[in-house]
Amino acid sequence: MRKTAIQLSDHFTFQRLLRFTFPTIVMLVFTSVYSVVDGFFVSNFVGKTPFAAVNFIMPLLIILGCTGFMFGTGGGALISKTLGKGEPEKANELFSLIVYAALVSGILTAVVGFLTVRPAAALMGAAGQLLEDSVTYGKIILLALPFFVLQYEFQCLFAVAGKPNLGLAVTVAAGAANIVLDALLVAVFRWGLEGAAVATAVSQFAGGVIPLLYFGRKNSSNLQLGKCRFDGKALLKTCTNGSSELMSSVSASVVSILYNLQLMRFTGENGVAAYGVLMYVSMIFQGIFMGYSVGAAPVVGYHYGAENHVELKNLRRKSLLLTGIFSAAMFLAGQSLAGPLSMMFVGYDPALLDMTVHAFVIYSFSFLLSGFGIFGSSFFTALNDGFTSSLISLLRTLVFQCSMVMILPLLWGLDGIWLSIVAAEALASVTTALLLWKKQKQYQY
Repeated sequence: MRKTAIQLSDHFTFQRLLRFTFPTIVMLVFTSVYSVVDGFFVSNFVGKTPFAAVNFIMPLLIILGCTGFMFGTGGGALISKTLGKGEPEKANELFSLIVYAALVSGILTAVVGFLTVRPAAALMGAAGQLLEDSVTYGKIILLALPFFVLQYEFQCLFAVAGKPNLGLAVTVAAGAANIVLDALLVAVFRWGLEGAAVATAVSQFAGGVIPLLYFGRKNSSNLQLGKCRFDGKALLKTCTNGSSELMSSVSASVVSILYNLQLMRFTGENGVAAYGVLMYVSMIFQGIFMGYSVGAAPVVGYHYGAENHVELKNLRRKSLLLTGIFSAAMFLAGQSLAGPLSMMFVGYDPALLDMTVHAFVIYSFSFLLSGFGIFGSSFFTALNDGFTSSLISLLRTLVFQCSMVMILPLLWGLDGIWLSIVAAEALASVTTALLLWKKQKQYQY
């Protein structure tokens, strides 16, 4: 018997909430697969320095591409609220405007990236072969950056359109293409680092173009691309409302750059490679938190627009409980899989393997805490409260993580670097809890 399609206007039980958000969770996890797969093949078939180069330049590429999350989350909240008010034509106009704006932004950002990738990598501390490999990988990825921006955006907007399963299918197809191309270009044809970059660029191109073609024609979703007028006020609202997700991605990348600088100082190239493994696992685990939060946001936004405060309370309670369950499961997985996952990436180097496993065990404590800050920020974005959402993201990443990664190594050396994320997430969780409590009467959730 076919299951009934879930509507944004429904009452959400645990089962319905998980069914609705599951495709978005898998989408965000599969997006993380791009860099993970590149890292696996580069590390095992090309070498340690190219592997370090991928990890070294990736934060800069994420900074350039994360405007897609800003347009997707900020625009998704505005579109959901408009749908909740019963204004579908206006919602379609907003949708079209936001997609076109994201595409233009992606093209401009790619141009900036081409001009700055070498000096930026050098400024971050890369030299010699590490610098050359970083620039080579970065320039190839930048060719597909406009489509990467669109892919990030559509991952958020598929749920708003009521088509999370279609979004999942597109992302899985793009991720599968990346895996196959990496295997062929790196492991079989031996194209090296360039092959890994081409595989990722092609996958990102597919992930951005397919949704563009789908929404560009008549379809069965809530949304369709079409004509729109320029609305500066709506774009400003989209950017300010989605600024928390933009800030979160930019700040996370800035933190990664600081980590790399500290690791180069304390332990050299091995530390950057070990941190790369932690980042791969963290991206997948945090993709679960992000996927749930992004998937649930249109529901929150809809019921906020419809002034259904009973359902808002229901969504907030269930979401916090599910976030706690996810957190415990991922912490246990991190502790259990530290050895096998490290072996998969750096098993060829015993000293690097020991360092990575030790770091992994410490770092995995952050999985107990990170989901609460991610959900809290997304929840306020869905309520169209961009200021509070940005405040959580700004404190969680740029303030807490940056300060911890600079201070704790002075006390505990290399272990202080691995511990800094745990301390920062603990501070962010307390901050999120206080803001959720303080804003409860205002939004009646």
